[in-house]
Amino acid sequence: MKSLLLIPALAATFALGGCVVTPPAVHPAYVAPPGVVYVEPTYASPGPGWVWEYHSYYGWGWHHPHYGWHRGWR
Repeated sequence: MKSLLLIPALAATFALGGCVVTPPAVHPAYVAPPGVVYVEPTYASPGPGWVWEYHSYYGWGWHHPHYGWHRGWR
């Protein structure tokens, strides 16, 4: 009798064992360096992972941690 109750519990454990729910990644807000005026983006983000950041020579632009600066900034 106990084994009959154990079968549905094991089946549920195996069926739901691979379901992992993680909270969405929260990226810290970028703060402009002291003495720099914040400028809002003039066009939409090029894609996921791009962050609006300040470049010391070019000014504000989209930056990706893997692809670098959008539109070829170095």
